[in-house]
Amino acid sequence: MAYPSSGKITTKYKGVLFDLDGTLVDTLPDILAALNQVMVGEGLRVVHEEEGKAFIGGGAYNLIEQAFSAIGVDQDNQRIENAFQQFLISYEKDPTSRSKFYPGVKDFLGTLQLSGIKMGVCTNKPIGLTRKIVSEMAIEHYFGNAILGGDSLNIRKPNPEHVIRVINLMGMQTNNVIMVGDSETDVKAARGAGIPIVVVDYGYTSTPPDLLGGDALISSFHELPDAIRILETQ
Repeated sequence: MAYPSSGKITTKYKGVLFDLDGTLVDTLPDILAALNQVMVGEGLRVVHEEEGKAFIGGGAYNLIEQAFSAIGVDQDNQRIENAFQQFLISYEKDPTSRSKFYPGVKDFLGTLQLSGIKMGVCTNKPIGLTRKIVSEMAIEHYFGNAILGGDSLNIRKPNPEHVIRVINLMGMQTNNVIMVGDSETDVKAARGAGIPIVVVDYGYTSTPPDLLGGDALISSFHELPDAIRILETQ
């Protein structure tokens, strides 16, 4: 639906919490570029796009584990650790040059800000990389300090405390916040925190999006206002 002419939306929800990769930003091209640089350096074959989509969501270390497992390489802990460190070095050098926003994202963030609705980011990506990406993509002003990465605490999604802590940083409680994500990890975290979740169908998940068990399913952020209205009636 089109946004109201005022550029604002009215909803009982006063906060929206977002996943990052596969939800706000298509970061896969930059992740794959860094990952495959490491794979080639290890004498291994490259990871293809469709494979890589299923590896994202559990954090950078998990990404390396999944990549090694997918091509049948023995997951020696020290080799995984070395590849992980090399991946971080490579990815931190250039985390955004190939990345792009999904349709409607920037408009919707602006609409939420205009509407006085607070926003936060809860991701399993390391916090240093997360902050660099939101800064280089020029969206940090929407979230302020309400951003936590996978290494910000001693827990991470799907642990609901990760979500709850971001909501607290937003200056809010869970009773009037919703989440938007793309994976089973997001759905489990939101469920545990007791908040509704809208699932996007274009993200990084090995499970079909309509089977993730979200409260609403959307194909772009242009559909998010309608999805929020549906949640209000449930």
